[in-house]
Amino acid sequence: QVQLVESGGGLVRSGESLRLSCAASGNIFSINNMGWYRQPPGKRRELVGVTSRGGSIDYAESMQGRFTISRDNAKNMLFLQMNSLKPEDTAVYYCNADIVSSDDSGQWQTNYWGRGTQVTVSS
Repeated sequence: QVQLVESGGGLVRSGESLRLSCAASGNIFSINNMGWYRQPPGKRRELVGVTSRGGSIDYAESMQGRFTISRDNAKNMLFLQMNSLKPEDTAVYYCNADIVSSDDSGQWQTNYWGRGTQVTVSS
């Protein structure tokens, strides 16, 4: 089985920074796209940004500038650096990944979600 576990969330004040981490573990042959999503209270889940295994990164237009995504392929980890946080950034932040697993029968790709980490920004 595969697990994605987010960490690093918390309560911060407006203008402060947070760094979120996502660790993938389990039956992992390789990881293709990895991304961050968030769900503000009472709203739909939205894309923050997604990165390919090769390192290209696409951000949602509204997330560009203050948020930076990075990944460590050797450690199967994804990061989200969030600067100059605002109260409207308050949300549950989720990690998502397309993970290739393998066994004697071959390889297959599955999309996984983490359980999320809460980020709360006070004014």
